Amino acid sequence: MSSPSPVASFPHVFFLGIGGIGMSALARWFQANGHSVSGYDKTVTPLTEALTAEGIAVHYADAVENIPAAVREHRSQTLVVLTPAIPKDHQEWAWLREQGYDIRKRSQVLGLLTQGRPTIAVAGTHGKTTTSSMVAHLLHHAGVPSAAFLGGISVNLGSNLLLPPPGSPADTTPVVVEADEYDRSFLTLHPTVAIVTSTDADHLDIYGNKDALVESFRQFVGQIQPGGTLIINHTADPSVAQAAPTGVRVIRYGLSPEEGPELYADSITAQGHQFGFALHGPQGTVEELALAVPGYHNVENMLAAACVAQLYGLTPAQLRIAVAAYRGVKRRFEFILTTGSAMAPKIYVDDYAHHPREIEAFLRSLRALYPGRRLRVIFQPHLFSRTRDFAPGFAESLSLADEVVLMEIYPARELPMPGVTSELILSQITAPQKSVQTREEILQNAEIDPNFDVLATVGAGDVDQLVPRLKNILNIRWNGAQA
Repeated sequence: MSSPSPVASFPHVFFLGIGGIGMSALARWFQANGHSVSGYDKTVTPLTEALTAEGIAVHYADAVENIPAAVREHRSQTLVVLTPAIPKDHQEWAWLREQGYDIRKRSQVLGLLTQGRPTIAVAGTHGKTTTSSMVAHLLHHAGVPSAAFLGGISVNLGSNLLLPPPGSPADTTPVVVEADEYDRSFLTLHPTVAIVTSTDADHLDIYGNKDALVESFRQFVGQIQPGGTLIINHTADPSVAQAAPTGVRVIRYGLSPEEGPELYADSITAQGHQFGFALHGPQGTVEELALAVPGYHNVENMLAAACVAQLYGLTPAQLRIAVAAYRGVKRRFEFILTTGSAMAPKIYVDDYAHHPREIEAFLRSLRALYPGRRLRVIFQPHLFSRTRDFAPGFAESLSLADEVVLMEIYPARELPMPGVTSELILSQITAPQKSVQTREEILQNAEIDPNFDVLATVGAGDVDQLVPRLKNILNIRWNGAQA
């Protein structure tokens, strides 16, 4: 940009909740751009440890005296970035408010950082992290100068942040952002290109009903820049595409031409971990694409991402190479352990799915990859409100497994709700085997009960903390010679 950055006047940036995946990407951006960055988080995680290793000061005890002296002494030169997960009674937040600091939500800061930049915003109640990482990867792999703020750790980039090459002009260098509908955060963005992956009901604790959620997507789409492009899933509420401003190009996408989209896939094959397909769309046809991250839903996500890449000039040859090189996002269909023979594989996969539609897509793809193999799913429900609102949907999608193990609900920002427990889902599951288990019971049963071929841990809470221990147990059990 020719004008100074809106955040240039803040040499100090302090994060409340710095360990969040979106917050940490912002922290890394400020650090890379010469700001003094520090922050608080509740617990030590691999992500906060990585931030510390990168030179960012992180503390874990909520006390005003733990706020760095430079922040306490330079109120007018400090920007405070806040995550919604910080509780109302947080001492540091209260002190910063009382002292009159400039406190902004993460979404507001993201809006500031993308001002005057061509922005590719990926929205949707599910699929946005994977799709935005795909867009960032395709552009970066093909050498298109670009930046990205992602909601997950890209395996290819090794980070949730992509910085543009030094000297890239801000007014022509696209920035890829995950546009979060939670708390209407994405309304701080005014994209050049917008992708909407889904408008399924979610976050009803914020919106109250699906109509209000859809209206927020309509507002988001209404903010696309003149002459811009909307790439929208054919399953999205039709009124969302209708909200696009006059002159904005609308491209609908889906897995097959029978669904009526302008952008679709055919010749879809599943072999091993790889899905092959051909892309057909208004930017042309690209044959023989090979995606190493499995799942029909990921083929659909890649359709939208590849369409953006075509808008930025990628040729069919560049697309084929870049798609083949894509390695996914941590905790999105992540293969933890693969062993056994081709005829009798033993597989452990971890996935972030936490909405019924996501779980259904994930499990159907697992079934396609490993037909006839016995599937055990360990699922941790995320939020009391989401469990209350979607218990029948969770039960229906999880019933695709042979055995379902539920953990107790991960509360995140919520307090318990009367009558809302994992039993609400369990009672409606029709899988042959189902139970609610503690962490220790899950680990014990992984050791003593061999009655499964494919194991999946699923959820958005802290179920991933089980992954290293389960991997070790299964590696010993499945590969006994290594024990």
